[in-house]
Amino acid sequence: MFAYELHRLHHAELVREAAAQRLSRQAVKARRAAKAARSGDHDSEGRVGAERGRFVRAA
Repeated sequence: MFAYELHRLHHAELVREAAAQRLSRQAVKARRAAKAARSGDHDSEGRVGAERGRFVRAA
């Protein structure tokens, strides 16, 4: 029974860590989106490639 309790405690700890990491990734994503909205940057498609790193894909 003791091993089962340890397993349950470890599982609960892993679930909490995953939730915390998910929340931090969401916060970073929201912060980047807010920054892009403030700067008027509509670069949602990202970079084209390494050799043409300064340009985004045309419409």
